[in-house]
Amino acid sequence: MSSNEKDATAISTDPKQSQGTLTGDESDREWQQSTTQLVHGTFEATEDHSFYRPIDGYEGLHRWDPDFQWTEQEEKRIVRMIDARVCTFACVTFFALQLDRGNISQALSSTLLEDLHMTTNDYNLGQTIFLVVFLLAEMPSQLVSKRLGPDRWIPIQMVLWSILAACQAFLTGKKSYLACRALLGLLEGGFIPDTVLFLSFFYKSSELPKRLTCFWISYTVAGIIGSFLAFGFLHITDSHGGGSWRYLFAYEGLITGVIGIIAAFWMPASPVQTKGGFRGKNGWFTEHEEKIIVNRVIRDDPSKGTMHNRQPVTPKRLWHSLKDYHMWPIYIIGLVWQIPTTPAQNYLTLQLKSIGFTTFQTNLLVIPSAVVAIITMIGTTWLAERFNQRLLLGACAELWYLVLVITLEVLPEKAMPWPRWAVLTLLVGAPSIHPVLVALTSRNAGSVRTRTVASALYNMSVQLSSIASANIYVAKDAPYYKHGNKVLIAMAVTSFAIFLTAKFYYMWLNKRNAAKWAAMSSEQKENYLRENPVMTNKRLDFRFSY
Repeated sequence: MSSNEKDATAISTDPKQSQGTLTGDESDREWQQSTTQLVHGTFEATEDHSFYRPIDGYEGLHRWDPDFQWTEQEEKRIVRMIDARVCTFACVTFFALQLDRGNISQALSSTLLEDLHMTTNDYNLGQTIFLVVFLLAEMPSQLVSKRLGPDRWIPIQMVLWSILAACQAFLTGKKSYLACRALLGLLEGGFIPDTVLFLSFFYKSSELPKRLTCFWISYTVAGIIGSFLAFGFLHITDSHGGGSWRYLFAYEGLITGVIGIIAAFWMPASPVQTKGGFRGKNGWFTEHEEKIIVNRVIRDDPSKGTMHNRQPVTPKRLWHSLKDYHMWPIYIIGLVWQIPTTPAQNYLTLQLKSIGFTTFQTNLLVIPSAVVAIITMIGTTWLAERFNQRLLLGACAELWYLVLVITLEVLPEKAMPWPRWAVLTLLVGAPSIHPVLVALTSRNAGSVRTRTVASALYNMSVQLSSIASANIYVAKDAPYYKHGNKVLIAMAVTSFAIFLTAKFYYMWLNKRNAAKWAAMSSEQKENYLRENPVMTNKRLDFRFSY
């Protein structure tokens, strides 16, 4: 059985044939009212279901049933419930992350550098320190999350970083600025893979990309709302007419702290552990609904039942995951793919100010790029899933970046400000392949322990690219960054080639494994599964997405 996403198989249109597998008056009424086909899942009729039984410690084992059936209508209704209660709140928490992580750029458009007696190079150093510590915290945070559970660890992270973010209102100079950037990186690092792990408890692999798109849209929405908040907070000044950026840090840190406290009482440990807190004493789901959630997720990807939600990744498992070379192409992509757009994003406010826009005009003129980013992200994810071409679409996105960076490079220096603003807006709002790649990492991991580690490693590779990106635009190259743009052109071409190489690598792996699997008899396949019970992407029945 492939661990790649599969369409659910309709096995019966006659309720009487399967009614015995359902219990409860509510289920009976559902069958009487619905003519929707029954959904069985992805197990093949010839397969021994015991090969895919979750481990004894798996939190949803009491809901696992290989013969359990449900209707497509029921499943859609439950997915809508999960979207409303799980995905929506995950987007709110990501909004909070970006609100505190991104307000440094808005403060930069105010008098931050002047008040702290810093240069843009000092600002670059702070961003680099933040990203380095953020990167180093990724793996430890993910391992802590796997041990404590993301439902516990994420709220702890949020409350701690919100306190520190608010304390930035009391910065006095370069040293305190650098110290705060380092501590914020330590506390915020790991949040994204922690949340992806949490979402994987509830969604099938084919459903995750769309939800991750919503996740990253909230990142962009945070930029839009943050711009409006900045427009207001930066108008608040002290008696000497300064300190406006201090109010920005203080109030946005307070907003994040409130969200973190709510998260502690809202996030459940798993789909079968939703009672208590703000979720109510009866929890979110009935027993029948929990069975649907557990069985549809396990049938889509049996590897999710190989560890329970509080089971730590041991050093041995960590090592096996680190040396999984089939995941390395995705890490390499993470190192390079967003470099062509990141410097423009980091320096958008400074570039707009340098070509004549005021502070408040600048904060409003960054909003269109966020709107464009939302539209292109939704379109990119839809196209990737619709045509099942994720890495090819990533290569096409690099062509978009390439054209715009070349345009930015050849624009006359004394051109009117609006053409340059338009190019920068399209570059910052260019198609993001990030949600697709995060979901691809989860799909191709093949096991919970590799998924846990791979999510962190991919995000670490992205942070490494951010560190490199933070040092491409330098003060001596301002305000048009001609040398930096030449570097970005080279990186767009390199990324294009890496996307295509990774695609052909996964195509070759699938073709090779499929040929070996097809050559086996049914008896040989059963013996193979019995001898290789651990779910990994090294098994011959695994198929990579690309």
